[in-house]
Amino acid sequence: MSDSDNNHKTVLCPGQGAQTVGMGKAWAQAHPVAAQTFTQADDILQMNLSALCFEGPQEQLNQTDVAQVAIYVTSIACYRALVDTGQLGLLAYSAGLSLGEFTALHIAGAFDFEDGLRLVRLRGQAMQEAAQKVASGMVALIGTDEQTADQLCQEARQDEVLVPANFNCPGQVVISGHQAACNRALEVAKTMQLRATRLTVVGAFHSPIMESAAGRLTDAMQKIAWKLPNIPVISNVTAQPHEPSIESIKNRLVEQLTSPVRWSQSMSWLINSTKSPINELAPGKVLSGLMRRIDRKTKILNHLEPDDTVHVPNTAAMVK
Repeated sequence: MSDSDNNHKTVLCPGQGAQTVGMGKAWAQAHPVAAQTFTQADDILQMNLSALCFEGPQEQLNQTDVAQVAIYVTSIACYRALVDTGQLGLLAYSAGLSLGEFTALHIAGAFDFEDGLRLVRLRGQAMQEAAQKVASGMVALIGTDEQTADQLCQEARQDEVLVPANFNCPGQVVISGHQAACNRALEVAKTMQLRATRLTVVGAFHSPIMESAAGRLTDAMQKIAWKLPNIPVISNVTAQPHEPSIESIKNRLVEQLTSPVRWSQSMSWLINSTKSPINELAPGKVLSGLMRRIDRKTKILNHLEPDDTVHVPNTAAMVK
């Protein structure tokens, strides 16, 4: 891309882990188009999603089958308000962490809001159900790289699933697998002098344990109307823009459920490819925090609330 990218903007869309009570409420109160987005979602889903976003409870909002639709709708409500007020015009790129890739594809015109919402709901339900079939989990490793994470997984795996699942930023890798393998990983990490923390998640996302969810997502994607994105959208699987092929895009989205999310590599590719200003959509500021670890010189304009432009570091891991 050329220096004319400065006339365009890039949007980043958060993934699961950004959900919090009150998400999107300020946008809905300040902008009719945002309020209409929540009303539209309530009607499509036949549930009071807006009340869950605005009022909680947090425990229900944290459920995978709720959190994913809540974040998708909040991000799009924020995006529509920014467009409506002229704060976002032409886009150079869009990208999203895991779940956020669906938001990014909608923004790029790959499918309409309703089809995207139904896909995200199915994805969240399928992941929740796959996770409940087997005792599994995820562990965050701090101060490691891909090679070391692979080595740890090999030593702790035995005959179970244990694989790298998220490359969030330099020095932070999340691994995913059977619960017993995760327990062994915590012990192996000590011998390797790595900081390891068990994540509060319902299952082993971005691992082969999600294979049944991948199958359900494949079927669901055949039932919606697709178009080629009108801007490049970065794939979590390849850390590069999707190929201009609808079948390829669908395949990468399915692979994403059982493959590692290469967010750190995706952002490095983006930084090296465009000078366009980067905007993080609501909810949360996690992606801004991760960018500080990926490239401190790159600034992100965060839109947690209307006119909220504060850059706050937050390296909490988004994993789904």
